[in-house]
Amino acid sequence: MNGVQVRSAEKALSAGTWLIVGGAMLFSILTVTPLMSAHTPRAWAWTAPILPLVVDAAVVIVVRLDSVLARLGGHGGWWPVALRWMTGAMTLALNIADSALKKDLVGVAVHSVAPLLLIVTAETGLAYRRAITRAVRALEDRQQAERERRENAVRERGEAARRERAEEREHAAALAREQREHEAQLAREQAERQERARREEREAAAAQERAEREARERREREREQQQREREQRERQDAERAERERRERAAAREREQREREERAERERAALLAAGPASEKQPEDRARQTVSAAFQAGLPVRSAAELCGWSTGWVTNRYQELRNHQPAASRALEGISS
Repeated sequence: MNGVQVRSAEKALSAGTWLIVGGAMLFSILTVTPLMSAHTPRAWAWTAPILPLVVDAAVVIVVRLDSVLARLGGHGGWWPVALRWMTGAMTLALNIADSALKKDLVGVAVHSVAPLLLIVTAETGLAYRRAITRAVRALEDRQQAERERRENAVRERGEAARRERAEEREHAAALAREQREHEAQLAREQAERQERARREEREAAAAQERAEREARERREREREQQQREREQRERQDAERAERERRERAAAREREQREREERAERERAALLAAGPASEKQPEDRARQTVSAAFQAGLPVRSAAELCGWSTGWVTNRYQELRNHQPAASRALEGISS
Protein backbone atom coordinates (compact mmCIF):
# COMPACT_ATOMS: atom_id res chain seq x y z
CA MET A 1 0.00 0.00 0.00
CA ASN A 2 1.36 3.43 -0.95
CA GLY A 3 0.80 6.87 0.56
CA VAL A 4 -2.05 7.72 -1.84
CA GLN A 5 -4.06 4.66 -0.76
CA VAL A 6 -3.45 5.46 2.94
CA ARG A 7 -4.65 9.04 2.49
CA SER A 8 -7.71 7.81 0.59
CA ALA A 9 -8.55 5.41 3.42
CA GLU A 10 -8.12 8.19 6.00
CA LYS A 11 -10.41 10.49 4.00
CA ALA A 12 -13.08 7.76 3.76
CA LEU A 13 -12.84 7.08 7.51
CA SER A 14 -13.01 10.79 8.34
CA ALA A 15 -15.95 11.42 6.02
CA GLY A 16 -17.89 8.43 7.38
CA THR A 17 -17.16 9.36 10.99
CA TRP A 18 -18.32 12.93 10.59
CA LEU A 19 -21.39 11.81 8.65
CA ILE A 20 -22.37 9.53 11.53
CA VAL A 21 -21.54 12.22 14.11
CA GLY A 22 -23.61 14.83 12.25
CA GLY A 23 -26.57 12.48 11.85
CA ALA A 24 -26.43 11.41 15.49
CA MET A 25 -26.22 15.07 16.64
CA LEU A 26 -29.24 16.07 14.52
CA PHE A 27 -31.23 13.03 15.69
CA SER A 28 -30.25 13.71 19.32
CA ILE A 29 -31.32 17.37 19.16
CA LEU A 30 -34.67 16.48 17.61
CA THR A 31 -35.22 13.71 20.19
CA VAL A 32 -34.01 15.41 23.37
CA THR A 33 -35.47 18.90 22.78
CA PRO A 34 -39.13 17.81 23.40
CA LEU A 35 -38.04 15.98 26.59
CA MET A 36 -36.22 19.09 27.87
CA SER A 37 -39.19 21.32 26.94
CA ALA A 38 -41.51 19.06 28.96
CA HIS A 39 -39.26 19.23 32.05
CA THR A 40 -38.41 22.95 31.85
CA PRO A 41 -40.54 25.84 33.17
CA ARG A 42 -42.62 27.42 30.42
CA ALA A 43 -40.78 30.73 30.70
CA TRP A 44 -37.49 28.95 30.02
CA ALA A 45 -38.72 26.57 27.30
CA TRP A 46 -36.50 28.31 24.74
CA THR A 47 -33.43 26.83 26.54
CA ALA A 48 -34.47 23.26 25.71
CA PRO A 49 -31.98 22.75 22.78
CA ILE A 50 -28.99 23.98 24.82
CA LEU A 51 -28.32 20.71 26.72
CA PRO A 52 -28.23 18.40 23.65
CA LEU A 53 -26.06 20.97 21.84
CA VAL A 54 -23.57 21.05 24.75
CA VAL A 55 -23.40 17.25 24.94
CA ASP A 56 -23.02 16.93 21.17
CA ALA A 57 -20.28 19.64 21.19
CA ALA A 58 -18.37 17.51 23.69
CA VAL A 59 -18.79 14.54 21.33
CA VAL A 60 -17.34 16.61 18.44
CA ILE A 61 -14.36 17.67 20.58
CA VAL A 62 -13.65 14.09 21.59
CA VAL A 63 -13.90 12.73 18.05
CA ARG A 64 -11.75 15.53 16.56
CA LEU A 65 -8.96 15.47 19.18
CA ASP A 66 -8.88 11.65 19.26
CA SER A 67 -8.33 11.67 15.49
CA VAL A 68 -5.47 14.17 15.78
CA LEU A 69 -3.80 12.26 18.64
CA ALA A 70 -4.20 8.95 16.81
CA ARG A 71 -2.63 10.44 13.66
CA LEU A 72 0.33 11.73 15.69
CA GLY A 73 0.68 8.43 17.56
CA GLY A 74 -0.03 10.07 20.93
CA HIS A 75 -2.28 9.13 23.85
CA GLY A 76 -4.16 11.64 26.01
CA GLY A 77 -4.44 9.39 29.08
CA TRP A 78 -7.64 8.36 30.89
CA TRP A 79 -9.41 11.70 30.85
CA PRO A 80 -10.20 11.59 27.10
CA VAL A 81 -11.48 7.99 27.58
CA ALA A 82 -13.67 9.12 30.48
CA LEU A 83 -15.02 12.09 28.50
CA ARG A 84 -15.71 9.88 25.49
CA TRP A 85 -17.69 7.32 27.47
CA MET A 86 -19.39 9.96 29.62
CA THR A 87 -20.64 11.91 26.58
CA GLY A 88 -21.73 8.67 24.94
CA ALA A 89 -23.63 7.59 28.08
CA MET A 90 -25.23 11.02 28.43
CA THR A 91 -26.32 10.99 24.78
CA LEU A 92 -27.74 7.49 25.18
CA ALA A 93 -29.56 8.40 28.41
CA LEU A 94 -31.05 11.60 27.01
CA ASN A 95 -32.23 9.86 23.81
CA ILE A 96 -34.00 6.95 25.55
CA ALA A 97 -35.23 8.86 28.63
CA ASP A 98 -38.58 9.88 27.15
CA SER A 99 -39.38 6.34 25.93
CA ALA A 100 -38.13 4.79 29.19
CA LEU A 101 -40.38 7.08 31.26
CA LYS A 102 -43.31 6.00 29.09
CA LYS A 103 -42.17 2.34 29.39
CA ASP A 104 -41.99 2.10 25.61
CA LEU A 105 -39.41 -0.63 24.96
CA VAL A 106 -39.63 -0.26 21.19
CA GLY A 107 -38.97 3.49 21.56
CA VAL A 108 -36.01 2.76 23.85
CA ALA A 109 -34.55 0.38 21.26
CA VAL A 110 -35.13 2.77 18.37
CA HIS A 111 -33.74 5.82 20.15
CA SER A 112 -30.67 3.92 21.39
CA VAL A 113 -29.52 3.12 17.83
CA ALA A 114 -27.96 6.56 17.06
CA PRO A 115 -26.12 7.01 20.42
CA LEU A 116 -24.78 3.44 20.39
CA LEU A 117 -23.69 3.82 16.79
CA LEU A 118 -21.96 7.09 17.72
CA ILE A 119 -20.15 5.50 20.69
CA VAL A 120 -19.00 2.45 18.70
CA THR A 121 -18.02 4.61 15.71
CA ALA A 122 -15.90 6.85 17.92
CA GLU A 123 -14.08 3.88 19.46
CA THR A 124 -13.76 2.08 16.11
CA GLY A 125 -12.53 5.23 14.31
CA LEU A 126 -9.94 5.72 17.04
CA ALA A 127 -8.78 2.11 16.70
CA TYR A 128 -8.69 2.43 12.89
CA ARG A 129 -6.63 5.63 13.05
CA ARG A 130 -4.15 4.13 15.48
CA ALA A 131 -3.85 1.06 13.25
CA ILE A 132 -3.37 3.29 10.17
CA THR A 133 -0.74 5.33 12.03
CA ARG A 134 1.16 2.17 12.98
CA ALA A 135 0.89 0.89 9.41
CA VAL A 136 2.07 4.24 7.98
CA ARG A 137 5.03 4.30 10.35
CA ALA A 138 5.90 0.71 9.46
CA LEU A 139 5.69 1.65 5.79
CA GLU A 140 7.89 4.72 6.36
CA ASP A 141 10.39 2.59 8.29
CA ARG A 142 10.54 0.10 5.40
CA GLN A 143 10.93 2.95 2.91
CA GLN A 144 13.66 4.49 5.06
CA ALA A 145 15.44 1.14 5.29
CA GLU A 146 15.13 0.74 1.52
CA ARG A 147 16.56 4.24 0.99
CA GLU A 148 19.43 3.51 3.36
CA ARG A 149 20.10 0.21 1.56
CA ARG A 150 20.17 1.99 -1.79
CA GLU A 151 22.39 4.75 -0.37
CA ASN A 152 24.77 2.13 1.05
CA ALA A 153 24.86 0.40 -2.32
CA VAL A 154 25.57 3.72 -4.02
CA ARG A 155 28.32 4.50 -1.50
CA GLU A 156 29.87 1.05 -2.04
CA ARG A 157 29.82 1.55 -5.79
CA GLY A 158 31.29 5.01 -5.29
CA GLU A 159 34.07 3.59 -3.09
CA ALA A 160 34.84 0.95 -5.70
CA ALA A 161 34.87 3.60 -8.43
CA ARG A 162 37.16 5.82 -6.33
CA ARG A 163 39.56 2.93 -5.71
CA GLU A 164 39.59 2.17 -9.41
CA ARG A 165 40.23 5.84 -10.24
CA ALA A 166 43.03 5.93 -7.62
CA GLU A 167 44.70 2.91 -9.24
CA GLU A 168 44.32 4.52 -12.65
CA ARG A 169 45.86 7.74 -11.31
CA GLU A 170 48.81 5.85 -9.83
CA HIS A 171 49.39 4.05 -13.12
CA ALA A 172 49.09 7.31 -15.02
CA ALA A 173 51.49 8.96 -12.55
CA ALA A 174 54.07 6.22 -13.14
CA LEU A 175 53.76 6.63 -16.89
CA ALA A 176 54.00 10.39 -16.48
CA ARG A 177 57.22 10.06 -14.43
CA GLU A 178 58.78 7.91 -17.13
CA GLN A 179 57.64 10.35 -19.78
CA ARG A 180 59.05 13.32 -17.80
CA GLU A 181 62.44 11.59 -17.38
CA HIS A 182 62.60 10.91 -21.11
CA GLU A 183 61.57 14.47 -21.90
CA ALA A 184 64.15 15.79 -19.41
CA GLN A 185 66.89 13.87 -21.21
CA LEU A 186 65.74 15.25 -24.54
CA ALA A 187 65.53 18.71 -23.01
CA ARG A 188 69.12 18.54 -21.74
CA GLU A 189 70.38 17.54 -25.16
CA GLN A 190 68.33 20.29 -26.75
CA ALA A 191 69.64 22.80 -24.19
CA GLU A 192 73.24 21.91 -25.02
CA ARG A 193 72.57 22.43 -28.73
CA GLN A 194 70.82 25.69 -28.03
CA GLU A 195 73.67 26.87 -25.79
CA ARG A 196 76.18 26.34 -28.59
CA ALA A 197 73.91 28.16 -31.01
CA ARG A 198 73.47 31.04 -28.52
CA ARG A 199 77.26 31.40 -28.09
CA GLU A 200 77.64 31.68 -31.84
CA GLU A 201 74.77 34.16 -31.99
CA ARG A 202 76.28 36.23 -29.14
CA GLU A 203 79.60 36.47 -30.93
CA ALA A 204 77.90 37.55 -34.16
CA ALA A 205 75.69 39.95 -32.21
CA ALA A 206 78.74 41.47 -30.46
CA ALA A 207 80.40 42.16 -33.80
CA GLN A 208 77.21 43.65 -35.18
CA GLU A 209 76.73 45.71 -32.01
CA ARG A 210 80.20 47.24 -32.34
CA ALA A 211 79.41 48.25 -35.89
CA GLU A 212 76.04 49.67 -34.87
CA ARG A 213 77.60 51.53 -31.91
CA GLU A 214 80.06 53.27 -34.17
CA ALA A 215 77.21 54.19 -36.53
CA ARG A 216 75.11 55.48 -33.60
CA GLU A 217 77.97 57.60 -32.31
CA ARG A 218 78.38 59.12 -35.72
CA ARG A 219 74.65 59.83 -35.98
CA GLU A 220 74.66 61.18 -32.41
CA ARG A 221 77.37 63.68 -33.26
CA GLU A 222 75.37 64.80 -36.28
CA ARG A 223 72.18 65.14 -34.16
CA GLU A 224 74.02 67.17 -31.51
CA GLN A 225 75.27 69.55 -34.17
CA GLN A 226 71.75 69.90 -35.57
CA GLN A 227 70.37 70.35 -32.01
CA ARG A 228 72.79 73.18 -31.30
CA GLU A 229 71.80 74.92 -34.52
CA ARG A 230 68.09 74.42 -33.77
CA GLU A 231 68.47 75.77 -30.21
CA GLN A 232 70.25 78.83 -31.52
CA ARG A 233 67.39 79.49 -33.98
CA GLU A 234 64.83 78.95 -31.19
CA ARG A 235 66.62 81.43 -28.92
CA GLN A 236 66.56 83.99 -31.66
CA ASP A 237 62.85 83.33 -32.32
CA ALA A 238 62.08 83.53 -28.56
CA GLU A 239 63.91 86.87 -28.25
CA ARG A 240 62.01 88.23 -31.22
CA ALA A 241 58.68 86.96 -29.79
CA GLU A 242 59.48 88.50 -26.38
CA ARG A 243 60.15 91.88 -27.99
CA GLU A 244 56.86 91.67 -29.87
CA ARG A 245 55.00 90.64 -26.67
CA ARG A 246 56.43 93.61 -24.73
CA GLU A 247 55.45 95.95 -27.55
CA ARG A 248 51.87 94.55 -27.59
CA ALA A 249 51.65 94.85 -23.78
CA ALA A 250 52.81 98.47 -23.93
CA ALA A 251 50.23 99.19 -26.62
CA ARG A 252 47.46 97.56 -24.53
CA GLU A 253 48.49 99.63 -21.48
CA ARG A 254 48.33 102.82 -23.55
CA GLU A 255 44.89 101.87 -24.87
CA GLN A 256 43.72 101.03 -21.31
CA ARG A 257 44.89 104.40 -20.02
CA GLU A 258 43.17 106.15 -22.93
CA ARG A 259 39.88 104.23 -22.23
CA GLU A 260 40.05 105.09 -18.54
CA GLU A 261 40.69 108.74 -19.35
CA ARG A 262 37.75 108.79 -21.79
CA ALA A 263 35.53 107.05 -19.20
CA GLU A 264 36.57 109.57 -16.55
CA ARG A 265 35.83 112.46 -18.94
CA GLU A 266 32.43 110.94 -19.83
CA ARG A 267 31.63 110.38 -16.15
CA ALA A 268 32.61 113.95 -15.33
CA ALA A 269 30.49 115.19 -18.23
CA LEU A 270 27.45 113.20 -17.00
CA LEU A 271 27.86 114.51 -13.48
CA ALA A 272 28.51 118.04 -14.65
CA ALA A 273 25.31 118.14 -16.75
CA GLY A 274 23.30 119.00 -13.62
CA PRO A 275 19.73 117.94 -12.75
CA ALA A 276 17.80 116.57 -15.72
CA SER A 277 14.90 118.66 -16.91
CA GLU A 278 13.12 115.52 -18.13
CA LYS A 279 13.41 111.77 -17.70
CA GLN A 280 16.45 110.42 -19.56
CA PRO A 281 16.23 107.31 -21.79
CA GLU A 282 16.90 104.13 -19.79
CA ASP A 283 20.34 103.43 -21.33
CA ARG A 284 21.43 107.05 -20.70
CA ALA A 285 19.92 106.91 -17.20
CA ARG A 286 21.80 103.73 -16.36
CA GLN A 287 25.09 105.37 -17.49
CA THR A 288 24.33 108.43 -15.33
CA VAL A 289 23.49 106.27 -12.27
CA SER A 290 26.67 104.22 -12.77
CA ALA A 291 28.76 107.44 -12.92
CA ALA A 292 27.08 108.76 -9.76
CA PHE A 293 27.68 105.45 -8.00
CA GLN A 294 31.38 105.52 -8.96
CA ALA A 295 31.59 109.13 -7.73
CA GLY A 296 30.00 108.16 -4.38
CA LEU A 297 26.92 110.44 -4.81
CA PRO A 298 23.78 109.71 -2.74
CA VAL A 299 20.70 108.15 -4.33
CA ARG A 300 18.69 111.39 -4.35
CA SER A 301 21.45 113.26 -6.25
CA ALA A 302 21.64 110.44 -8.81
CA ALA A 303 17.83 110.52 -9.20
CA GLU A 304 17.98 114.31 -9.88
CA LEU A 305 20.73 113.80 -12.48
CA CYS A 306 18.84 111.14 -14.49
CA GLY A 307 15.26 112.25 -13.84
CA TRP A 308 14.12 108.79 -12.67
CA SER A 309 12.57 107.88 -9.30
CA THR A 310 14.70 107.28 -6.19
CA GLY A 311 13.31 103.69 -5.98
CA TRP A 312 14.52 102.89 -9.47
CA VAL A 313 17.91 104.49 -8.70
CA THR A 314 18.12 102.56 -5.40
CA ASN A 315 17.62 99.27 -7.29
CA ARG A 316 20.35 100.22 -9.76
CA TYR A 317 22.71 101.10 -6.89
CA GLN A 318 22.02 97.66 -5.36
CA GLU A 319 22.77 95.96 -8.68
CA LEU A 320 26.03 97.92 -8.95
CA ARG A 321 27.01 96.93 -5.42
CA ASN A 322 26.31 93.26 -6.17
CA HIS A 323 28.04 93.32 -9.55
CA GLN A 324 31.03 95.64 -9.45
CA PRO A 325 32.55 94.01 -12.60
CA ALA A 326 29.30 94.76 -14.46
CA ALA A 327 29.55 98.41 -13.42
CA SER A 328 33.08 98.60 -14.72
CA ARG A 329 31.94 97.23 -18.07
CA ALA A 330 29.16 99.83 -18.17
CA LEU A 331 31.71 102.62 -17.71
CA GLU A 332 33.81 101.19 -20.49
CA GLY A 333 30.67 101.28 -22.65
CA ILE A 334 30.27 104.98 -21.82
CA SER A 335 33.82 105.72 -22.95
CA SER A 336 33.37 103.77 -26.16
